[in-house]
Amino acid sequence: MKLTDTFVLHADESQRAVVDTSALPWVDSPMPGVQRRLIAREGGEVARATSLVRYAPGVLFPEHTHALGEEILVLDGDLHDESGHFGPGTYLKNPPGSAHTPGSDGGCTLFVKLRLLDPADTGSEFVDTARTPWRPGLVPGLQVMSLASWGTQHTALVRWAPGTHFQAHQHWGGEEIFVIDGVFEDEHGRYPKGHWLRSPHGSVHRPFSTEGCTILVKTGHLRG
Repeated sequence: MKLTDTFVLHADESQRAVVDTSALPWVDSPMPGVQRRLIAREGGEVARATSLVRYAPGVLFPEHTHALGEEILVLDGDLHDESGHFGPGTYLKNPPGSAHTPGSDGGCTLFVKLRLLDPADTGSEFVDTARTPWRPGLVPGLQVMSLASWGTQHTALVRWAPGTHFQAHQHWGGEEIFVIDGVFEDEHGRYPKGHWLRSPHGSVHRPFSTEGCTILVKTGHLRG
């Protein structure tokens, strides 16, 4: 599938969106052995985008620069670049202007966000979430692991024990959620593992989890 500069998918960030990524097809990228599930995108191969990316074993991607940054969560398998080797659960933030040559020895699946960082955010982040302690959240049953923070933007893992309820709250700068495991819920519906949700700037919801879940959350970055 060739993506043109005018390609648009869930690009209106003033609108709520929900995507079951498990139902999306894997689409070949220009790089052999690399496929994507397109979640949200505005543009061609250089795009403001949210995707799942799958590397076949032995893939080595050419060196490239991220003009407006990149965030990666390794969902399974192994990823490596000049900075090191990263296993499942590793979070990476490559800041605007950074370059790398990523690859995978055994293959991997990644959750990737491109061109959503502030141009002035020049800090790198590498977090092994399997070894990083959780901190208590704002309500009983909620645990939080901060991954990156700059200005209004915050990225974190949030773990919900079964039966946890959070108060209604408003999203300034919006919120995106990717459900890593379990089932996340709010008054609008149920979102099992693999679901992606976008709540626009100024939106309100009352989240909870009956069964328990772990989610990746990014806030304060949406255009509204």
